[in-house]
Formats: sequence, structure tokens, C-alpha cells
Amino acid sequence: MKTIIVTGAGSGLGKELARLYSQQGYHLLLTGRTIEKLIKAKQEIEVDGGKADILQLDIRNAQEVSKMAEQISHLYVIYGLINNAGVGHFGPFLEMNEQQITEMLTANVLGTILMTKAFLPYILKNNEGRIMNIISTAGLRGKVNEAVYVASKFAVRGFTESLQKEYEGSKIKFNAVYMGGMDTPFWDESDHIKDKSRLSSAKEVAETIIQQMDQDTIIIDTKKS
Repeated sequence: MKTIIVTGAGSGLGKELARLYSQQGYHLLLTGRTIEKLIKAKQEIEVDGGKADILQLDIRNAQEVSKMAEQISHLYVIYGLINNAGVGHFGPFLEMNEQQITEMLTANVLGTILMTKAFLPYILKNNEGRIMNIISTAGLRGKVNEAVYVASKFAVRGFTESLQKEYEGSKIKFNAVYMGGMDTPFWDESDHIKDKSRLSSAKEVAETIIQQMDQDTIIIDTKKS
């Protein structure tokens, strides 16, 4: 059975993508910051007849990520990686503190790069697979009160587009996914989005992604009409 690793899989879009891929017959490795959420996601996948396991690691730690990739490569056929985990702090740029800036850059940019560098060699060994980077529309245009968050997403966009060109012609698919805000726990500790009810659910967005995953670039309007 082919394995797909999903970061930030305990809730929101990561959880929904893991659920949908499990229904397609893939084995899922779920990573995230909250073990309780990962256990619940694993249980939900298994109730639906899928297979999933939990993978604890800090995606910002190069040594830990590299060591874990080497270990699990002996246990699973690594087919794919979904870089979904992300951190967002919002507000006027001059009010952003150093900790908030560092958190966004290390989780959103460094984490994505380190995970890709660690797992891509094992995907290449199988001569097929995919890496999907969940970027958001913050990687397409500047936004008020999102300066550093947008900067981190532009970095991931450039990283993804470069890999698409570098591996063009190979059997490794790189997806760049750009969607707006979703009605997920991502916004629970922020008042940046005033009315989440106007946004599509993570389940709806995940279903759209699966439908369009043959495209290099997936852009999704997440606002309800």
C-alpha cells in the first residue's frame, strides 16, 4: 500500500485531504502539533475503512525530519507528501513581534522545504508520486495586515514553481494549491476573519482539490455566493 504523509493533519484541510486520500486506498501518515486531534483523525479514517498512523515530528527541525524520513522509508512505500501545516499571525506589520515573524517563517517556509528535501528522495526511488503544497491565495497577491504571512506564502510559491520546472518530465507531480480562508480552527484565535460562515468548509475545499489534482496550479474561490 502506498503511503502519503500529511502535515497539519489533525484538523481542517489536512484532515479532510487525509480522509479523502484514504478512501482512494492510500495509507496515511498524519502529523501535527496536537496528538489528541491526530488520534481522532486516525480513528475517523479507520471507521471509514481506511488505514492511518500518527507520525510525531517537528517539521522545523532538519535533523529530526531527516532521521524520521530515513526510518519510515524502511516501513512504508512513500508515494506522496502534503505540506499543509502552517502558522498565521495577522495585524499591522509594525505590530508583529519577532516571535510571530519567526513562527510564520519557520513553520510555513522552512518546514515545507525541510519536509520536501527529506522525503523527495524516497518518492523519487519509486519513480512516481506527488508533493502538494497548500499555499493559499496569500501566495498570489499582497493583503492588508498579512505582510509577513504573505511573504512566507510567496516563498513557498517560488519554491513550488521551481520544483515544477526542475522535475518537469518526471513522474513526480508537484501541486501548488491556492485557496482563500476556510471555515476551520485556523481562525479560532484570530479576529482577522469576522464572519467565517461566508467561507467554504475544509471538506468542500478538499473535494475540489482532489477533483483538480492533475493540474499543477489549483486556485479555489472559497467564498460562498
